[in-house]
Amino acid sequence: MPIRKLQHLEIQRLSQEELQDHRRHPISLLLHDIRSAHNVGSALRSADGARIQEILISGFTPMPDHKAVYKTSLGAEEFVPWKRISSPMEHLINLKKEGYTIAALELTDSPTSIEQLTPHQFPLCLIAGNEVDGVEDEFLGLCDVAFEIPQYGAKQSLNVSVAIGIVLFDLVRQFRSF
Repeated sequence: MPIRKLQHLEIQRLSQEELQDHRRHPISLLLHDIRSAHNVGSALRSADGARIQEILISGFTPMPDHKAVYKTSLGAEEFVPWKRISSPMEHLINLKKEGYTIAALELTDSPTSIEQLTPHQFPLCLIAGNEVDGVEDEFLGLCDVAFEIPQYGAKQSLNVSVAIGIVLFDLVRQFRSF
């Protein structure tokens, strides 16, 4: 029997009310100085699909009400808690005091494999930085771990929104394995 694509109405989705009854995965995502509104919209969709705790927006990252963010997110901003923070360093320091693991999505000299994470490393805040410059050194100084995605081609990088989606779902998979 051939595979049949599900019709739109056949796809099981949580309503906004049902979503409130489901515990979110203890992962926050900080989007700092993301240039592209399309990348922000895509990150919102991945965050919704992974049912993470929240998105934090800082620097010149476009807000979810930006026309291009809204177009790309397809309404995900209505399902993922998000907020703009004016002082990301202060916010990260407070999260760390609350017991969060601070993680960078960045190429570093000491990457950590997501499979190495243990239950006590959650909740976790993942920092995704600018498409060109990456995560700021100031933020890296606060990080407990850094995640990178193995690359097998010549470029050694992915679009930031693609990388966010991969890492968020790997983090959720690891958390749910406990």
